[in-house]
Amino acid sequence: MSDAASDSAVRAPARRARFATAVVFALHAAVFAAWTPHIPAVKERLGLNDGTLGVALLGAPVGSVVAMLLVGGLVARWGSRRVVLVTVLGYGLASPALGLAGSPSALFAALALWGGLQGALDVAMNSQGIAVERGYGRPILSGFHAWWSFGGFIGVGLGVLLISVGVGLAAQMAGFTALLAVLVWPLTRAMLGDDHAVDEHRLGLPWRDRGVLVLAVVVFAGLLCEGAVGDWAALYLRETVGVSAGSAGTGYAVFAVMMFAGRAMGDRWVTRFGPARVVGVLAAVGAVGLAVALLVGGFWPALIGFGAFGLGIACVVPVVFSAAAARSRAHAAQAIAGVATAGWAGFLLGPPLIGLLSHATSLPLALAVLPLLCLGVALGSRALGGTPANR
Repeated sequence: MSDAASDSAVRAPARRARFATAVVFALHAAVFAAWTPHIPAVKERLGLNDGTLGVALLGAPVGSVVAMLLVGGLVARWGSRRVVLVTVLGYGLASPALGLAGSPSALFAALALWGGLQGALDVAMNSQGIAVERGYGRPILSGFHAWWSFGGFIGVGLGVLLISVGVGLAAQMAGFTALLAVLVWPLTRAMLGDDHAVDEHRLGLPWRDRGVLVLAVVVFAGLLCEGAVGDWAALYLRETVGVSAGSAGTGYAVFAVMMFAGRAMGDRWVTRFGPARVVGVLAAVGAVGLAVALLVGGFWPALIGFGAFGLGIACVVPVVFSAAAARSRAHAAQAIAGVATAGWAGFLLGPPLIGLLSHATSLPLALAVLPLLCLGVALGSRALGGTPANR
């Protein structure tokens, strides 16, 4: 049966929940991505070097990991719809603090709060996505993450545009706060209220499951790469390649577009070829593409390399999250929280790690870590198993 024919048989609540969840994915990414073009200006305004910027950026992974230690149990107990409502509101309200921070310690604190809400929202919206996917009876989670990539592209574009017309980070983020406050209620009303884990909740993360641990390592590496590109692509193009401030955001934009393309096709590829083959082949392409770009140098090789890298890690997160949920169907939120904790730790640890390595060596050498990690994802993809039908 074709996707269109099978979709027509899905109940209206699941279709409405699919659209609402996709919009939340896009908004989550847009708010994050709109911050990234402002990083060079924040670095200059606060008088930071690569090392002190890297330390300040550690606030986000600290907040994220703390939040994820708690949110899996909360989602399992109260359902993802309620947790999405609370975390979207909190995410919006905390966003302007990034532009108001007047010192490295204040930036660290603002990022810690923001990162905690990011991580909690990530678990909740992916748990809702898994619930909707079960209603469809076929892989659709990569489609949600395609919306995340689309939102990232829109967000970084808005950030670059607003910088060009003189809008500061605090004012930009205040606009996102208002937008999220308006949209959150109708979006969460359309979501599914039963996540299959409600009333069967357990506290803690499923680290005793070795399979979940392996999946956590794979998603940690993949999201570390994604987070590092988000925060350092603009600085690489600006400070190493020497492009203008207005063009510095194009590296992340190309990365996000190619990630969107990979995720838009991801569900079909996984259905046809199986998750292990899709993740492994794409990751190998991404590793080679970025490694060659860093060796060659220059603006256009950098754009091609960032694009190949975006395609290379496009399917890591949705495939790993689906595999984790399949290992613990009754407690999907807990399994997702387990791998998401590792993933968001990698996503938010990547930027400060690259900053510290860049301070000790150089930015191109620090970014060379990313193709190595992507190659590790390719090698670890065997843990994802065969086709969805065989899970």
